[in-house]
Amino acid sequence: MKIEDYGFIGDLQTCALVGKDGSIDWLCLPRFDSAAVFCKLLGDEQNGSWEIHPKDRSIPSRQQYRPDTLILETIFESAAGSARVVDCMNHRGEHRSVIRIVEGLKGALTMHMVLRIRLDYGAIVPWVKRSDGGIAALAGPDALILRSEVETHGEDNMATGAEFEIKEGESVAFVLTFFPSHLPAPEEIDPRRVLQGVEGFWREWASRYKYDGEHREAVVRSLITLKALTFQPTGGLVAAATTSLPEQIGGVRNWDYRYCWLRDATLTLFSFMQSGYTEEASAWIQWLLRASAGSASQLQTLYGAAGERMLPEHELSHLTGYENSKPIRVGNAAAEQFQLDVYGELMDALHLARTLHVAASDEAWPVQRHIVQFVEDHWDQPDEGIWEIRGPRRHFTHSKVMAWVALDRAVKAVEMFDLPGKLDQWKALRAKIHADICEKAYDPKKGVFTQYYGSTALDANLLIIPLVGFLPAMDERVSRTIEAIDRELSVNGLIRRYSPETSQDVDGLPPGEGIFLPCSFWMVDCLKLLGRDREAEQRLRDLMKLRSPLGLLSEEYDPSRKRLVGNFPQAFTHVGLVNSVHNLSNEVQGPATLRCRGCRSEAGS
Repeated sequence: MKIEDYGFIGDLQTCALVGKDGSIDWLCLPRFDSAAVFCKLLGDEQNGSWEIHPKDRSIPSRQQYRPDTLILETIFESAAGSARVVDCMNHRGEHRSVIRIVEGLKGALTMHMVLRIRLDYGAIVPWVKRSDGGIAALAGPDALILRSEVETHGEDNMATGAEFEIKEGESVAFVLTFFPSHLPAPEEIDPRRVLQGVEGFWREWASRYKYDGEHREAVVRSLITLKALTFQPTGGLVAAATTSLPEQIGGVRNWDYRYCWLRDATLTLFSFMQSGYTEEASAWIQWLLRASAGSASQLQTLYGAAGERMLPEHELSHLTGYENSKPIRVGNAAAEQFQLDVYGELMDALHLARTLHVAASDEAWPVQRHIVQFVEDHWDQPDEGIWEIRGPRRHFTHSKVMAWVALDRAVKAVEMFDLPGKLDQWKALRAKIHADICEKAYDPKKGVFTQYYGSTALDANLLIIPLVGFLPAMDERVSRTIEAIDRELSVNGLIRRYSPETSQDVDGLPPGEGIFLPCSFWMVDCLKLLGRDREAEQRLRDLMKLRSPLGLLSEEYDPSRKRLVGNFPQAFTHVGLVNSVHNLSNEVQGPATLRCRGCRSEAGS
């Protein structure tokens, strides 16, 4: 099944992917980054899935969300009858539960339910027994209980099944609940009452967004997706719901994105704050402060949802991979890399929080001073960069620009908020970094900035230069860089990260990937700053067409296959959509304007 044929449900602690065939093929419990109990997405049905569909598998289906909610409906329609499977997760209570309610719409359909629980990413078949009014599955520390309103039975290949007729006006509910195996099974919950509560919660949450422009529906769906990727107990935002969905079908660029990246901090803050979600923005800042506490030299690029630091990367050999794309990775070794740009991202996020009066911004200053000291001592060192290369470290231009951002936001904090700091020293270093970049990252022959010092290659991350205020978009060096990226890295109007011809030399991996979608949203923002509003709007409309039928976006897009690739749904892509809509809006002052406000001279002073 294609990635865009999946719906997404969640409970603010974990999530599931539901195929348009009515099968839940991905579910990690009890957290986003826990081992999967349904892992068909990366293998086959014997690696775990939960199917509910008509007995006649030829009956077509479609999916939709209830408006302004994360309640998914899979509708099956035939001449004999039609029914829908309503899926959601209970965001309240101690235990994680999936609620599935089959509703008869007209006529009658014979429905089939098959539950295959496989723990530890599809590797372990649990012991199943009848218990507490349901079917309990246990293995090691984990247990799940299925409670059903129809009789269930054992099926071949270690599965639990049920067959039932659903008529117009009738409904049948199933509830699957996770709990520690050493404890009694949790009490039953009323699935229909839970469904009502979930619907009320999401509708009230979505109603806080007041923008009423052309792309409101797309922005609301993106905001709901971002909220659903937030780990509510801590406020951390995971980058995606999945691991190892390939950046190229059959390729090796398969990574685990179920963690929180510091790099996403500033733009995520803009998405929430400018959409009216100050509570989520405040929780994200609190998470950032906790995660970054300690020595700045030990600051990581990414953390677990609760701020965990140890995320060792290993491969799962028992799975075949999505469309035979291997390896399947759990954990992410990028957590151990030195990525200079994250210091600038953190400084920018905390400066934005202070500017927008987000809670806890006052206690951030000691952390920021510590970060600035580290940047002072290390800004001239090579690093792995924003693309988390597995090749040699380099002096990446984007990393140096973000080091400049760290000093610039420190200076602004002192000047704007009268905070204590080494103002003259920081101003001098800011100017030095600025001059260093303009000298060593600029190719005078081509008249453009380049990927790293001494390189002649382009990189889409250079689009960040005007977006963070390093130089204005109208500066000839910047405008020529934007135009060159659009000319040389564009495929059907979408922007590649960098040239595939140079990719292996840079990132140490075989060439071959889709198009990283946030880069195309950066181009929209840069076109807006260049005053090319009509072109920017058309690019945005074209990007909107890449969304799945449910309005979801993955990490990348494969223009040759015309399909989404990479982990799904991807927070950074949805952040790009929200912010680009705001950048082009006349009703909201977007982040492209706010971040680059007061662009400084070439000296950076």
